[in-house]
Order: sequence, then C-alpha cells, then structure tokens
Amino acid sequence: MKEIEKNLVIIGSGSAGLTAAIYAARANLSPLVIEGLQPGGQLTITTDVENYPGFSDIVQGPWLMDQMKAQAKNVGAEIINDLVVQVDFKSKIKKIICDSKLVINTKSVIICTGAQARWLGLESELKYNGRGVSACATCDGFFYKNKTVAVIGGGNTAVEEALYLSNLCSNVILIHRRDKLRAEKILQDRLFKKQNIEVTWDHTLEEILGDEKGVNKIKLLSKKTKKFKMLDIDGVFVAIGHIPATDCFKNSIQLDKEGYIVLKEKGTTRTDIEGVFVAGDCVDKIYRQAVTAAGMGCMAALDAEKWLQENYSN
Repeated sequence: MKEIEKNLVIIGSGSAGLTAAIYAARANLSPLVIEGLQPGGQLTITTDVENYPGFSDIVQGPWLMDQMKAQAKNVGAEIINDLVVQVDFKSKIKKIICDSKLVINTKSVIICTGAQARWLGLESELKYNGRGVSACATCDGFFYKNKTVAVIGGGNTAVEEALYLSNLCSNVILIHRRDKLRAEKILQDRLFKKQNIEVTWDHTLEEILGDEKGVNKIKLLSKKTKKFKMLDIDGVFVAIGHIPATDCFKNSIQLDKEGYIVLKEKGTTRTDIEGVFVAGDCVDKIYRQAVTAAGMGCMAALDAEKWLQENYSN
C-alpha cells in the first residue's frame, strides 16, 4: 500500500475538475487529479458541442475534454487514472483511499464527481444516444429546431425540458406513465398553456426506432389498454432525473435527500467540512452545463487557494 501527501486533491476529471486543476496548478498548489470511472466526464459521451464558448464551429465532446486535460497537464497538474473508494474527512489532514490501494493524505480536497442522467434502461436508448436520444434539452434542443420531439417524464425536469423545447420545436409530446404530473403547479400551468405541447398520459416508452440517420419513431405501451402505438418523432429527451456520483461521501459530508452535496453558504464552493470544496454537477442540480461546471471549478480552486493560505501559510 503506497501512501503519499498532497496540498490539494481534485476528485473527478470533467470540466469542473480539469478547470479547477488548471487554476490550482497556476497557483502553484501542485494539484493531483483522480480521474474516476469516466475520465473527462459527461462530455466524453457527447458528440456535437456547439454551446461551449471559444469555438466558432461545432467541436466534439471527447476532443474538448482531451484539450482540457492536456492544458491541465501543461500548467503542472498531475492526473492519475484511479477511483476513490473511501474518504476520511474527520481530521485536518484528509485521507483518500483509491481502488489501486493508493492512500493520499491531503490538506484540501475539491470534489468534482459530477452526476449522470437517469436513463430508462432500454437497449435502443443506448443505441441512439447522441443520434436522436438526449437527456439535456439546453444542450441539444437546437438540433431539433422546427422538428417533433418527445419528452419522457412527469416531474419538474420533464416539464421544464418540454417548455424549453417548445420554443424551438414545432411539436413537443410529453409522455408520462401516470394520469397526472408530479411537477410544481406553476410549471404545469405554463405547460398546459402551450399550444405546441401535447401530453400523452398513461403510456410508457418501450422502444426507440430509427435508421443510420438517427431516431424516427418511438413505440409506446398504454398502461390502461395494454396496446402498443407508434409515433413519428425526430428526437427523444429522457427527463426522469439525475443521479449525483456521491456514494463514497455519504458518511463523510452533508448531502441532501437526492444525494447532492450541500454548500455551506451560497456564493462559495465550501462544504460543511473545512478544507473540502465542491464544483459541478454533484452540487448543481439546476444548470448542469459544462460551462457552469467549469466556472464553478474555477471558483473552487480560488476558494481552496485562499483557504490553504489562511490555514497553512507560515
């Protein structure tokens, strides 16, 4: 079992983690980035990225994350391919145990483990992911301008996605497995006022169909009649929530009922544990964009730098 000491460890290597690494390295903090299960985060499973500032043309998600990783390395960040399995934040010096049996003792930590969209678990959902299937309307809605799309779900996320898409798409079909929505009343009122949003009640999505160009149909099952029906569709947005990657922090840091890390105070990236900061989708359940995660990664690095100066400078 190898044991090392660090000033700052960044857990996660998406846009939040790598931005934090860039800022921390430039502040001479010698950060160590632990990549985790999905090096590069959610953008590595995204094809066309059109809304990240700085690029006049569409770029590919994996390429963008490769560039961030190279930039972090070039300014002095150390990046290792490992997985955090256990943490101990009880002492001033934090302990992080990795899957490889590496033990890291560190003065400060930035958690950037992100979140994943909750999927239905259909084979066809995976098959057409990025080719007509999405879990983010603000990321991909533009590609369906003046087209017909389906939104799956009945909570706040689904209704908000449907409302957003209604400003871009000619028709939006909200498909819900129950006979009433779980979303807040004010959101429902807005939804029902929209002329180009149709709600299909008591149906579940059974299969997504398409060709080499992408999605073109969906197969629904009525929970009442048990009959199937087909709908012509250009895109499917799955909006049944997100799962923050925070399992290994359950007994070490304050989480809300959905598993998101709780900020000690708004406007900072501080958690309830001194010296532990957080950025990205494991704390942000509202925006969930690469650019906002990157911005928060910058904030976390600056917060960590200030905290280290206050607590460890001679």
